[in-house]
Amino acid sequence: MDIGFIITIFLIGLIGSFLSGMLGIGGAIINFPMLLYIPAVLGIAQFTAYEVSGITAIQVFFATIGGVLAYRKGGFLNKKLIAYMGISILIGSFIGGFGSTQMPESGINVVYGILAFLAVIMMFIPKKGLDDIPSQQIEFNKSLAALLALIVGIGAGIVGAGGAFLLVPIMLTVLKIPTRVTIASSLAITLISSIGAIAGKLSTGQVQLIPSVIMVVASLIAAPLGVTVGKKLNTKVLRVMLAILIFATAVKIWIDVLVTTN
Repeated sequence: MDIGFIITIFLIGLIGSFLSGMLGIGGAIINFPMLLYIPAVLGIAQFTAYEVSGITAIQVFFATIGGVLAYRKGGFLNKKLIAYMGISILIGSFIGGFGSTQMPESGINVVYGILAFLAVIMMFIPKKGLDDIPSQQIEFNKSLAALLALIVGIGAGIVGAGGAFLLVPIMLTVLKIPTRVTIASSLAITLISSIGAIAGKLSTGQVQLIPSVIMVVASLIAAPLGVTVGKKLNTKVLRVMLAILIFATAVKIWIDVLVTTN
């Protein structure tokens, strides 16, 4: 390990965590491909998909802590939504994190690609008037919310993500939650989800300590800054930015998966 390794991992953590706070995601959607490809291209390190999923699981936990703390006084955290989806996603993420050792590396990448493309499709489903609903008047299907969170948790646990990159479009399009409440509450739900993912990854030896610590430090710095910027941006801009980021990373993953299989 040298200074180049530390700086590279730190910068990846800064970028992913800043976007995490700004867009209401855990950051894994960005950090997974960055950790998988950038260190290898630079000749600094060669992480496996298992190792990347373990590192991102740790990073997501601390990035979302920073985001939730920054949103706690804004009135956008919906406790009922967080409770129903949080419990289900915690169970699912542990199952996915623990079971990921039974999958080949290509299988982990395929799961990531599938989740990402589903998220992109859902982000482009028209949503009208959602941001006009007062926080105290928000209603949602509790059983559906719990079921969807369980499914997302399993997939997210496999790739070491908190699942926010899929939770956000689900909350916007299926549960009809206003954008600001979605972004804030998804950070809290993702925080809960990452606990299950970390437990699964640690119990199966998929976490590398030093890169994880570097990512954590970057997360605690950048996530609150991202929240501050996100509060000032138009909600439509936030949704478009998230969709573009998810689409770009999904395309890269699928290209690599197809090249490898051929």
